[in-house]
Amino acid sequence: MIDEITMKIHGDEIILAALKEDVTGEDLSTNCVLREKCMGEAELLCKQDGVIAGLFVFARTFKLLDPEVEIKFFAEDGQDVKKGQKLAVVRGDMRAILTGERTALNFLQRMSGIATATRRTAKLLEGTSLRLADTRKTTPGLRLFEKYAVRAGGGVNHRYNLSDAIMLKDNHIGAAGGVKQAIAAAKAYASFMTKIEVETETVEQAAEAAEAGADVIMLDNMSDEEMRRAVKVIGGRALVEISGNVTEENIERLKNIGADIVSSGAITHSAPILDVSLKNLHAI
Repeated sequence: MIDEITMKIHGDEIILAALKEDVTGEDLSTNCVLREKCMGEAELLCKQDGVIAGLFVFARTFKLLDPEVEIKFFAEDGQDVKKGQKLAVVRGDMRAILTGERTALNFLQRMSGIATATRRTAKLLEGTSLRLADTRKTTPGLRLFEKYAVRAGGGVNHRYNLSDAIMLKDNHIGAAGGVKQAIAAAKAYASFMTKIEVETETVEQAAEAAEAGADVIMLDNMSDEEMRRAVKVIGGRALVEISGNVTEENIERLKNIGADIVSSGAITHSAPILDVSLKNLHAI
């Protein structure tokens, strides 16, 4: 689970890498207009409706540049926000505010865009027991932040990385010689604490995975009728996940299949940003 404590432990290196990308020597634009410390403040403004996520990352970006920067928030992660809403006031050395502005906004816009897309998609599943999960289709280096944003938007996290759980996809099954062989190999190798998920493409594979003792069975790119048949043959012996090109536009058709989870890469890899800006910087 990605929470704020995890973000604090692992997030700094991601933020610092982004700051290093933006400043290889010095911030020429800032240093030419501000030769010494000068206190100021600016407002964080929302420019479109959505869900805000990543305020801690936004704040931490400035804090890494100047620990004395103070930020007063008027919203919190997971909250619906409106166009024109003032989200925060940033106060401190204007050199740190100017240097960190783009990096801080990039993180906040990206995370808020994912939270917004997740919220919209999850709402389409309301009234069912289906849970909306993310995937590993994330921006390289930003998975921690993007999966946090999914949770802020009301989704749940699938496995974080390859060390988190066993997921036997088509090529793993091919390498092992079949579904039963792959599951048997996983059970022989893994700790009893490790869950085993199997990606299946046919009803017959789903039945085989259930019989072999998979914990989670993914129905990948099956037709609606095939998925209903697969759920029936699985018969509650495993959690059932639906996957394969799931988007906001087509997710509603999956509500009555009888699955437990629906996963969507689109909520991370195709989410547009939520437009926010830092405005009205002035000396105080």
